[in-house]
Amino acid sequence: MRSRYSAFVRRDEAYLLRTWHPRTRPPGVDFDPGMRWTGLEILDTADGTAFHTTGTVTFRASFQGGALHERSRFERVDGAWVYVDGDFLDG
Repeated sequence: MRSRYSAFVRRDEAYLLRTWHPRTRPPGVDFDPGMRWTGLEILDTADGTAFHTTGTVTFRASFQGGALHERSRFERVDGAWVYVDGDFLDG
């Protein structure tokens, strides 16, 4: 999760696409040129250990003027954790 946040901050489309599940991966990432990310807070995790094939991360990513609060789902593909999708949360 932290590496994907950093990739959004740096606008590293190649890394984001590489760490996105093939089943849900978009053709590209549309970055908002005016977006200025200011911090990441991991609020909760579930599963996602070496013994699991799925896991979730609940986080709040702050940006100038607001925050994104999401529960993200990850799956292990060929030994690597990849982002599947997420649900936006209030607050």
